[in-house]
Amino acid sequence: MDYPKELSYPIQQLSKAYPLEGFVPGQGPLDPRIMIIGEAPGRTEVENFIPFSGQAGKELIKSLALAGLTREEVYITSAVRSRPYSTKERINKRTGAHEIVHPNRTPTKKEVLLHAPLLDYEIAQIDPPVIVTVGNIGLQRILGNQAVIKHCHGQVIRSSIQFCNPAGTAYQWSDKSYVIVPMYHPAAVFYNRTLAEDIEKDWIGLKTIVKN
Repeated sequence: MDYPKELSYPIQQLSKAYPLEGFVPGQGPLDPRIMIIGEAPGRTEVENFIPFSGQAGKELIKSLALAGLTREEVYITSAVRSRPYSTKERINKRTGAHEIVHPNRTPTKKEVLLHAPLLDYEIAQIDPPVIVTVGNIGLQRILGNQAVIKHCHGQVIRSSIQFCNPAGTAYQWSDKSYVIVPMYHPAAVFYNRTLAEDIEKDWIGLKTIVKN
């Protein structure tokens, strides 16, 4: 999606004060069957500007297929448009040398709020029939910090959603209600294989929710 320059430019400039890199716009049709809201781009995404194009993206495509969907039918975005990274020193196991690395990390609440107007703009432009959040960051950006993925994954929630106030300092609630289906993040299965059954079941269940 092309964002108005007056919306995106200030956010990209303010992002320079944080350990964030790159900028990956949301991608997909403007009349999608669902909108997917993830956490933030990773290293692969900031290199090719395609959301969910790394290993987690491959898992997402498998999950979409379970719901009878293809990537071309969905709009994919995230709570934060830039890659959050940390700085760590480690010893290279192959060479024994000390090195500085910058792995991915979870975005902070301040970073999510900073990027909130971009997601608000996308939701307003697309008016998605179903919002699928993947992981806690996307879920809590939409439904607040009290929402926890392990308690509501796969459920259909009809609710107003959070959007950024005009001052950019806090969230307020929309007058409109949306259909929201929280899902585990596709990468969750890499760290906890026991989630695979729940993830498969949740996406198969989405098939009955999404309108043809």
